[in-house]
Amino acid sequence: MEAVLAIVIGVLYGGGLYLMMRRNLIQLIIGLGLLSHGANLLIFTAGGLRKGGAPILDEATNTYASAPADPLPQALILTAIVISFAVTAFALVLFLRTYQTCGTDDVDELKGTDT
Repeated sequence: MEAVLAIVIGVLYGGGLYLMMRRNLIQLIIGLGLLSHGANLLIFTAGGLRKGGAPILDEATNTYASAPADPLPQALILTAIVISFAVTAFALVLFLRTYQTCGTDDVDELKGTDT
């Protein structure tokens, strides 16, 4: 399963980097999203693909009922999802304002607009 996820992560990174090098701002934002999804899958895979139960203590023996899942990768992925959502929302608003001001979404045409 890790090999399949490694291939998927590579495809997401490759597609994201390819789209981020395009001249269109919308493709740049989509590439940013693909790159963030690849990073989330990388954290998920690095955390280990194993089954784990909820960390519920057995009162009689004061031990876990089953081997608990590691909460650190879950917390990191949740944080990464929130951050990537905020960055994507900011990039979309920035694109909308740039398009309203300059009337173009081509990065090369935006080079002479600094005032």
